[in-house]
Amino acid sequence: MNEIFHRFAARVGEAAGSRWAFTIAVTIVLVWASTRPLSGFSATWQLTINTIASIVPSLMVFLIQNT
Repeated sequence: MNEIFHRFAARVGEAAGSRWAFTIAVTIVLVWASTRPLSGFSATWQLTINTIASIVPSLMVFLIQNT
C-alpha cells in the first residue's frame, strides 16, 4: 500500500506542476469569476470557491511532503 501511495504522489506531483494544471486552474477561476454575476453574487457562490481553495492546498501539502 505504501508503494502505491508513493507512485500516486509522484504522478500527482508531476501533473500538478505542469503548465496544463496551471492553465486549468486559471480557467476555473476565470469561469467562476465570469459566471458569478449570473448567480446574483450569492454567498453560496463565494463559499464554493473558498471551500475548494482551502481543500486542494491542504491535500497537496501531504502529497508534496511525500514526494
